[in-house]
Amino acid sequence: MTFAKEFSTRSFEDVRRALLERDEIALVDVREEDPHARSHPLFAANLSLSRLELDAPLRLPRRNVPIVVFDDGEGLAQRAAQRLSELGYTDVSLLAGGLKGWARAGGELFKDVNVPSKAFGELVESERHTPSLEAPQVQALLDREADVVVLDARRFDEYQTMNIPGSVSVPGAELVLRARQIAPDPATRIIVNCAGRTRSIIGAQSLINAGVPNPVVALRNGTIGWTLAGQALAHGSSRRFDPKTDDAVRLAAALAARSVADRARVGRTSRDEARRWADEAVRSIYRFDVRSPEEYEAGHIPGFRHAPGGQLVQETDMFAPVRGARVILADNDGVRANMTASWLAQMNVEVYVVDGLTAADFSEKGAAPAPRFAVTPPAADEISPADLLTLLQSRGTVVLDFTTSANYVKRHIPGAWFAIRSQLDQVAPELPDAQRYVVTCGSSLLARFVAPELAALTGKPVQVLSGGTAAWVDAGLPVESGETRLASPRIDRYRRPYEGTDNPREAMNGYLEWEYGLVAQLGRDGTHGFHVI
Repeated sequence: MTFAKEFSTRSFEDVRRALLERDEIALVDVREEDPHARSHPLFAANLSLSRLELDAPLRLPRRNVPIVVFDDGEGLAQRAAQRLSELGYTDVSLLAGGLKGWARAGGELFKDVNVPSKAFGELVESERHTPSLEAPQVQALLDREADVVVLDARRFDEYQTMNIPGSVSVPGAELVLRARQIAPDPATRIIVNCAGRTRSIIGAQSLINAGVPNPVVALRNGTIGWTLAGQALAHGSSRRFDPKTDDAVRLAAALAARSVADRARVGRTSRDEARRWADEAVRSIYRFDVRSPEEYEAGHIPGFRHAPGGQLVQETDMFAPVRGARVILADNDGVRANMTASWLAQMNVEVYVVDGLTAADFSEKGAAPAPRFAVTPPAADEISPADLLTLLQSRGTVVLDFTTSANYVKRHIPGAWFAIRSQLDQVAPELPDAQRYVVTCGSSLLARFVAPELAALTGKPVQVLSGGTAAWVDAGLPVESGETRLASPRIDRYRRPYEGTDNPREAMNGYLEWEYGLVAQLGRDGTHGFHVI
């Protein structure tokens, strides 16, 4: 494979200097998520080569932001740099020596995902001594019907998968706004949990920082600790906080949240200034509405994307991967944006909260706006689900599915093969002989980018399934499930030890041990700039 452009390299020392000086930089790992989770620098953001056209415009909003891409010798970085250049990014470099070069130069390597946030959570507990209770202690309180409430700080879908029996779903940014109403008696003990440690710690400390009068503790090690203690979890629960908040409760929470934000040195801005900053495009700007999904869709400020505050703190590297960027937050209550911003500021993020908003400012309804420069997919020869069904009655047609492996295993067109786009050159020679190929994914958006690449590799006609596998399912056509016909290994997503209900105990214990060691790793790395108020 030849490339039209040569790219400069940036050394470990140069990248480290940019991080320490808070210059804008996007250190981008273009491998799939599983190899990324096995080893990467602290502030490396995972944007896989397979999805760059879809993800880069959203996650790297300024096309002249300095980008440094790397892999671990798989040959992906050069291809990614070329593709980013074709997308209009003007300052793209390769990390000298890739991942191995980083390690040889003395760079610290981390594993798992969302590591900056998790490491920060451990630092908070270390410095603030956030109180916690072990799972058996919480179980004993529940068994004797003590005056306690258990608040689950995860996303609602995570809560539904598995939760502490009797707990209530209150995602992290909602805690300070809702806690006083859920537990109006200051004698009621509030226990905050997540699946592991980070959101439990940050959630409990949020309530403490905001001066909630109740005794507050984190459930130590979350649902992992609960499971390791041999205690049963509930499944499919639907208890959620009441979205209606008493005015006096909201005002008290807003005053407390503003005080916390001021202590953390959060910046203040206006709607017009935030829009002007975004239009100037001299800095990477991320604008987020941190309220609930339902509130966002009912009405949000034009140009603001949705990022529930608790998840923004938990997954900062996913939402705002440009280190040194400017982050702007908004809500309609003065609580959720200020509390979220207080944590981002402590994570060494330049963060602002929009003041002076009125109901009229939340004028845009529905889903998030498109990125400022969405990439138009190539033209494609499309085939309808009905016509594909007819073709599959005889030999000669091979269907390739480029959705996520999890979606593929859940359901796919009978006979379809799962493949990862970045591995297409290795996959193509191993596929069954075909007269033609049909490519699909959930919506066929990614498949449209794959089609010309597959045609060039195979010399065979390639069609795109119109509307993707979703259209096939909507047409009532048959599907199958399971790990059948995997042309690529399932490396597109790292299996998190704290997700689901069937993880090995060894994996859960190993994950907790890893989290305990993150503060020491932060010290060895030395680039984070975190501070804890």
